[in-house]
Amino acid sequence: MAFYRQDPEMANCLKGLLYRFEKEGRPSLQENIAITCIRYDKQSPSSSSGFGTGWNTNKKFYPASVVKIVYALATQVWLQQDLIVNSEELRRALHAMIANSNNDATSYILDLLTGTTSGPSLNESNYQGWKIQRQLINHWLNDLRWPEIKNWNCSQKTWNEGPFGREKDFYGKTNENRNSMTTDGTARIFESLMTLEMFPKLESEQLIKVFQRSLDPVSRKKDLENQVDGFLGEGIPLGSKLWSKAGLMSEVRHDVAWWKAPHKNPMLAVVFTTGKELTKDQFLLPAISNELNKLAI
Repeated sequence: MAFYRQDPEMANCLKGLLYRFEKEGRPSLQENIAITCIRYDKQSPSSSSGFGTGWNTNKKFYPASVVKIVYALATQVWLQQDLIVNSEELRRALHAMIANSNNDATSYILDLLTGTTSGPSLNESNYQGWKIQRQLINHWLNDLRWPEIKNWNCSQKTWNEGPFGREKDFYGKTNENRNSMTTDGTARIFESLMTLEMFPKLESEQLIKVFQRSLDPVSRKKDLENQVDGFLGEGIPLGSKLWSKAGLMSEVRHDVAWWKAPHKNPMLAVVFTTGKELTKDQFLLPAISNELNKLAI
C-alpha cells in the first residue's frame, strides 16, 4: 500500500507516456525507468494527502547524488537530537551539497554524521568498527519503519572519480554495496520535508530553501550545472516555483522535483533512469514533467 492514494487517471496517462516515449527510440525504456508522481488537491498539502501513481516504484536504483537528500534530512535530525553541533561550516557544507551537488561537501557531512573518515584500508578489527559507524544513517532509516525505504542503502559517499582505500573496500569487489534507493521511498522522504511533516516548521523551511531552483533562463545559462536543464524543472512553466535535487553520472540520470505551477496545486515527481543512452538523454525528463504538469489540479 503506497503512502499516496492511487489515481487511475494518472496511471493511464503514465502508461501511455512510457509507451510513446519508448516507441520514439528508447528501447527497453519501461525496464530502465522508475517513476513516482503525486498531485495534491490544495495549495498547502499535508502528508499523505496526495493522489498519485508510479512505475517500478519499488525497484532499487543506484541514486547518485539523489542520496544527498537523505544526508540533508539526517543532518537536521542529528542536530535536533544534539548529536552534532551546528556551525557556519556545517551550514556552508549543507548548502554546497544540495545547491551545487558538491561531493567534497557530501564527504564532510557523511563523516560528521557517522564519525568516520576516508583513508587507507584498515585491519579487520578496526574495519568492522568503521563499518558499524558508517551504517548509522541506514539504522535511522530503518527506525522510521516506512515500507517504502525498507532495505535501502545510504551509507556511501559520492565521488568525482571513485572510491579508494577503505571506501573501495566498503563498496565491495563488484560494487555490490553501492547506495540503493527507490522512487516511492524518495518521494515519501521529499514529501515529508516539503509538507513540514518531519521537522518543526522553522527547521523545515530553512532546509527547504536549500532545494529551491531558479527557472530564470538568464541565470540558467550562467550555470551549466543548474540541475534544471535536462531534468524535470526544464519541462514546467517558467512562472512555477521549483524545489529539486538531480542525480547524474555515467550510468544514471535522476531527478526529484516538487513544483507549484501558476494557478495550480503542487506536484511531486521522482524519476530514475539507468543505462548509457538514457543518461545522455536530455529530453526525456523535461518531456515527462511537461506532460505530468497537465494533470495538476
